Order: sequence, then structure tokens, then C-alpha cells
Amino acid sequence: MIEIVDLVKEYKTDSGVIRALDGVSLTIERGKHVGVLGRNGSGKSTLIRLVGGVELATSGTIKRTMSVSWPLAFRGGFQNEMSGYQNLRFLARIYNRPYDEMRAYVEEFSELGQRLKDPIYTYSSGMRAKMNFATSLAIEFDCYLIDEVMAVGDQRFKRKCRVELFEKRKDRTMLIVSHQSRTIQQSCEIGILIKDGRYVDTFDIKADRKWQKYAAAD
Repeated sequence: MIEIVDLVKEYKTDSGVIRALDGVSLTIERGKHVGVLGRNGSGKSTLIRLVGGVELATSGTIKRTMSVSWPLAFRGGFQNEMSGYQNLRFLARIYNRPYDEMRAYVEEFSELGQRLKDPIYTYSSGMRAKMNFATSLAIEFDCYLIDEVMAVGDQRFKRKCRVELFEKRKDRTMLIVSHQSRTIQQSCEIGILIKDGRYVDTFDIKADRKWQKYAAAD
């Protein structure tokens, strides 16, 4: 379970303080697939980053009773000067996973071949995304945070990602941000609406069609 209590996130800018999240409280049950709905700038991706520990909250708490991935579309997380293999070895130690198993999985799934020997800073954005996705699956988290990740690669690779994530790991908890109504409808049971940084409502994705207007891109 993930329990979010009175979560606030502020950013300091030249024009003043921006409050991206304003007192969000909600609970995500183990095994549920939850779509985060809201217009651009509503705080969806900020929520994902905070749950994944990529950023720290200004105030409030996030209690996790399961392992949680980094956001699958997050472009950070790797040491740029290190090779793909060196990053894998580092992450294997952090997450206490067998390096040889992680390496074999990432080699097969990412399709990066000899480029895994090269520094991460030489990777294109698509290569980094494949590395990110493959590594997160190799670690086998209890909860996956997904922020428009299905944009990775060509159609064949997208299908491969969907099978690995939504079919082979369908028992995992998922928190999903997508502007694609079809992705939300196919992948989620529950939708939570974030508006102007505040939690507003919860939808039953299968029974209530009102959520669709919030999944459409601005």
C-alpha cells in the first residue's frame, strides 16, 4: 500500500513560489492499477516523481509498504559517465539483485547490444528510455510508476513493453499518467483526478465515462 497524507510540493521560481501539489491525500491499494487524470500542469507528473522518490515533498508524508520503481519515463537515475553495464552493477547492489540475472535480462530486452559498454551520455533519448524500462523490469518492483512510457521505441518495441508490463506483471500495483484515453481504459481500474494540485475525485474506469475528458491532452 502507498498512503499519501497532506502532500505539498512547491518550486521557487524567479516570479515567486509555485505550488504544484496542495495538500493531496489518498491511498493506493496493493495490486490496483490507478490512472492519474488531470489537465497539463495539474500536478500529475509531480505526484509520480514524489511517490518514486525522485523529488522530495515540501511537506506531508508518503508511506510505502512495497517496493516502488522510479518513473519509467524518468530520464535521470543513471550515472552519465558510467557505461550501461556499470550502471547495472551499481543498481544491482543498491536493490540487492543478482547482477548476472539483471544483465542477461537487460541485454535481451533493451536490444542495445554493444552500446551497453558505452557511457550513458552517448545514448540517444530513445536508448536511455529502453535502458530505463528494461532495468526497472529486471529489478522486479511491487509497484510501477508509469509516465507516458509507452512512447518508447517503434510499434514492435511498444508491444513488447506492454506484454512485459501489463500482461506478465499484471498483478503489480501501477500508478499511470497518460494523455491517451485508450491507455487508461485498457490498463486501469481506478482513476484519480488531480486539479490545480489538489485531489478532487476518484472514478471507476470501467463504469464511469466522465473520466475521459480529463485524460485528453490540452
